[in-house]
Amino acid sequence: MILTAVVCGALAAALTGWIRTIADSDSRWLRSGLHVGLAAAGGAGAAALADTGSVGTVPELIAFAALAVACGLLVPIDLAVHRLPDLVVVPMYPILFAALAGASAVTGDWGALGRAAAAALTLLALYFTLAFINPSGLGLGDVKLAGVLGVFLGWLGWYYVLVGTLAAFAINAVVALLLLAARRANRRTGIAFGPAMIAGAAAAAWLSTAG
Repeated sequence: MILTAVVCGALAAALTGWIRTIADSDSRWLRSGLHVGLAAAGGAGAAALADTGSVGTVPELIAFAALAVACGLLVPIDLAVHRLPDLVVVPMYPILFAALAGASAVTGDWGALGRAAAAALTLLALYFTLAFINPSGLGLGDVKLAGVLGVFLGWLGWYYVLVGTLAAFAINAVVALLLLAARRANRRTGIAFGPAMIAGAAAAAWLSTAG
């Protein structure tokens, strides 16, 4: 667990200059080292999840750790510029599917991979519909990230897809209320939704280990 956390944190640190370039920003969110801490924490969680999950294979750990690094990068970028760059999000689809296919090949549990694909399509459709209805509330970056998180949550199970999705909206609502109460935002202020989506998925993953 410690080794995975260190590797994920080190990789995120090495990408510090790159995320500033793709975000085209020197925001304090990108200079704070938040991405390093998040990637390291996610790496520890990835190791715990792979150890306690039904598979516990090296390919599964690789998938979870790669997602941890990507999410660690995406949170401060979204907070800084309200964007979820394709350069970070889109490559996660082949990475996750390739690694999880390897895990399925080791265990013979191809149903989990099919469920992950179905969950990704379900969340892509859901978020695309929401973005179409309210484009000011959700962007296409959120839609693409939803598919990635759908792969991850679907691998864990449909229950965790539901929990992670509902948790994302609940977390975002709480953040919005706190910002309104602190007078740091108004009803027209845009709030980055990516961090809430990632936090919701993390909460669902934690629940899966607790169960």
